Amino acid sequence: MKILFDLLPIILFFGAYKFAGANDVAAHELATRWLGDGIPATQAPILIATAVAILATCMQIAWVWWRHRKVDRMMWISLALITILGGATLVFHNPDFIKWKPTALYWLFAIVLAGSALVLRKNLIRSMLEHQVRLPDPVWARLNVAWASFFLFMGGLNLYVAYSFSEDTWVNFKMFGGLGLMLLFVLGQGYYLSRHIEEETTA
Repeated sequence: MKILFDLLPIILFFGAYKFAGANDVAAHELATRWLGDGIPATQAPILIATAVAILATCMQIAWVWWRHRKVDRMMWISLALITILGGATLVFHNPDFIKWKPTALYWLFAIVLAGSALVLRKNLIRSMLEHQVRLPDPVWARLNVAWASFFLFMGGLNLYVAYSFSEDTWVNFKMFGGLGLMLLFVLGQGYYLSRHIEEETTA
């Protein structure tokens, strides 16, 4: 359930885009009513989906705050990015801004992971996982590099898909491709960790 809750803005973004695309006349009327005249009918689905994602993220954080009186820092960062870039998409009627949102988030993660290791000499992956598993120092270092590299790659891949394929393909990739690659990467990391945990246990 927590995974679905965390993915709620992405799921609603995808659902709103597909629903608006299937009801293009009504979607265009709604977009022009709330966002002003002069909006091309083809842009209505992405604008509506962006508005839904902003609202969903705000409601998600409000719910977390009401339940726990504390919101994870990453959720605040995601809110800031969706509000700034999504808001720019709505104001300027330009979907390029929202297409940059996943890349901005991925590259921010990569910079934080790499910067913490190089400048502060702090391995953030180790800080998050060392209470669950014990690994040799070189393995922690490789994990941190792997995650930073993965986020760097994902940011570039998002831009490649966004600007090399149709908008509909990008939306599908955002929903299924990005999450699928993340799942495969996590599974690969789990396999890698299990090997070293077994080696350490048998040593």
